Amino acid sequence: MAKLNPYLSFKSEAKAALDFYQSVLGGELDVSTFGGTPMEGMPTPDEDKDLVMHGQLDTPGGLTIMASDTPSFMEYVAPSAGVTVALTGGPEDHDYIKDAYEKLSDGGTPGQPFELAPWGDYYGQLTDRFGISWMFDVASR
Repeated sequence: MAKLNPYLSFKSEAKAALDFYQSVLGGELDVSTFGGTPMEGMPTPDEDKDLVMHGQLDTPGGLTIMASDTPSFMEYVAPSAGVTVALTGGPEDHDYIKDAYEKLSDGGTPGQPFELAPWGDYYGQLTDRFGISWMFDVASR
């Protein structure tokens, strides 16, 4: 079955972001660096050796977040203001999603508080300390 997963791009903060997301969401984290995964015919500059070439967090609930850093030989493109990572679920997920909202708020920019919305769901928004936009929605049924 195909899956759609967010793949986040950072200048040099991917490892710190993935560690933070793991502390919030739980799960198994796998990280490969440019220095630890040499590409044939392409030497890795010393300044890039510790940057994340690919990182993947697989959470107990089946969520996957992937991320990488931008090496010096590539142009960094900041995350699009039009893209948001959505964490959604049903009533049985309320505590997990509320906890994620509260923890991701640490050092971030508040958006909309996680509270009962006019349409009957619990909903909230924020931008985390790494500049990633998040939305949270817990269906009432």
